Amino acid sequence: MNRYPAWKYLIVLAAVLLGLIYALPNVFGEDPAIQISATRTTHVDAGTVTRVEDILKRANIPYTGTVLDQTGAKIRFADTETQLRARDLVQHELGDTYTVALNLLPSTPAFLRFLRAEPMHLGLDLRGGVHFLMQVDSRAVLKKAAESTADDLRRVLREAKVRYVAVNRLESGTIDVVFREAGERDKARDVIRKELRDLQMEDAQRGADYVLSARLSDTALAEKKRFAVEQNMTALRNRVNELGVAEPVIQQQGQDRIVVQLPGVQDTARAKEILGRTATLEIMLVDEENATMAMTGQVPIGDKLYRFRDGRPILLKNRVIYSGDNIVDAAPGFDSQTSQPIVSISLDARGAAINQRVTGENVGKRMAVVYIEIKSEPKLDANGRPVLDENGREARVSKRVEEVITAPVIRQQLGKRFQIEGLDSVKEANELALLLRAGALAAPVEIVEERTVGPSLGADNIQRGFHSTWIGFAAISIFMIVYYMTFGVISVLSLGVNVILLVALLSILQATLTLPGMAGIALTVGMAIDANVLINERIREELRNGNSPQASIYAGYERAFGTILDSNVTTLIAGIALLAFGTGPVRGFAVVLCLGILTSMFSAVMVSRALVNLYYGSRRKLERVAIGNTAWR
Repeated sequence: MNRYPAWKYLIVLAAVLLGLIYALPNVFGEDPAIQISATRTTHVDAGTVTRVEDILKRANIPYTGTVLDQTGAKIRFADTETQLRARDLVQHELGDTYTVALNLLPSTPAFLRFLRAEPMHLGLDLRGGVHFLMQVDSRAVLKKAAESTADDLRRVLREAKVRYVAVNRLESGTIDVVFREAGERDKARDVIRKELRDLQMEDAQRGADYVLSARLSDTALAEKKRFAVEQNMTALRNRVNELGVAEPVIQQQGQDRIVVQLPGVQDTARAKEILGRTATLEIMLVDEENATMAMTGQVPIGDKLYRFRDGRPILLKNRVIYSGDNIVDAAPGFDSQTSQPIVSISLDARGAAINQRVTGENVGKRMAVVYIEIKSEPKLDANGRPVLDENGREARVSKRVEEVITAPVIRQQLGKRFQIEGLDSVKEANELALLLRAGALAAPVEIVEERTVGPSLGADNIQRGFHSTWIGFAAISIFMIVYYMTFGVISVLSLGVNVILLVALLSILQATLTLPGMAGIALTVGMAIDANVLINERIREELRNGNSPQASIYAGYERAFGTILDSNVTTLIAGIALLAFGTGPVRGFAVVLCLGILTSMFSAVMVSRALVNLYYGSRRKLERVAIGNTAWR
């Protein structure tokens, strides 16, 4: 009656063993470390690691290990204080050619890593990390929208064969289209009203010219701003995901602000290295007619002076043919003829059409690829010292770096795909492809607020959370053992299995544990014991009705199962609703709650029943069971 077949015991045993293996990495914690990454002009190799080790040995700073991988070199330390000392020293010795950032590395043993057992991710409130509030530059959005509108006007008028003198973009965002004849202006108005419905137009007379002033409507401008924020969020999320930051939080705040949280990144400099770099491309034609003027520094109207990476000047026409917004894919590779590193670019339909038209009209001329990067750097005073803002934090300024990568001759008409040459190294090709593939930001962003949650605060949160969970577990265990005796011990053992399985599932799924998630674990512990209480009380009721101990145990589990299932299903429905409609901390709580319900069902019914069957089921003649204040017969 109360015996399990061997395969059920094997299932329980396998579940417990796997739970222990995949929950165990969370016991070992994390080691403070510094991460050394290369800049565009350097690389990190075994020689760099040896140099850093020598620097630390000369300064008598102990370290516990080194790791060299694709992301750079990582040096482990025993405590946070040593980590901070080492970071300052190594950064000073290596200089600005390397980025030295604080990090946390799991201290999981090698045999667990071999089994793919990794600790669960910890949220910003537990692990520490950085929090940024970023402001989208609305003026840049409006400027780009005006440039795009001007290009659309030229295209529409050219396709409709309407003769115009010029299309001028004003600083106010208005685009003036100049005509020689009023009839051409009227024809243009009809074409524009049909093709570009978001434009508002007014007639003007300037001397002998007939002018049609066009500007985007307020609704269209608001839509452009909204789209810029959404595209920036997508680009930031893709970039962070590709660079390996686990479980970032990227969400909109207000109309033009974005909140970014990066758990585990302790150094704001490292975070800004990830987020602050806004890389994109702009394709422009070279002004070869006035090329000699670039050597003298004189810039004609309508042109702009740029420089190659080696400092050589080049004069480009100040009109962007297309930009990184039109790039849908970027992949690093090698040129089949020269074996030099390249980046293969794929354009969207609009970019491909523009590329085909412009290159077809300018065969034999040169077209330049301009690389643009916006970096966030410390603001320095006249003495070269960092300037602090009103909150006592280091003030930052945005620096725009523009350089021409290559300016080849257009030998044939290009289409959807082309290659970027002139790159210095494979690393640079990989980095450029990554930033372009992750998505160019639709508009520059400025960090208006930054906060760092230190690892010591996160460790304190973890300690308090685990203390509360274990205190609750101990209190429940004492109550169950005192009140239900042997069955109380079995209930406590099954409750322990429930906690192990829950932690193992969170680790396998690589879920992010936050403070609300720890509250979910504590709640799961309290809820999981309810099923055992129902079973134990049902067994006592059967014994009071005069049934035999074996029959009472069997009836207690069988008849309590329906009630246990109903109560857990209703709670699971509420948890799924929180998971579907909640955000942030609510979702973290819901994930733990839903997983906890599943593990508690398994542990309370199957694990508990297996232990009872193992202890009582083998007895041919069971006369008494210890469940309650007395031994029932």
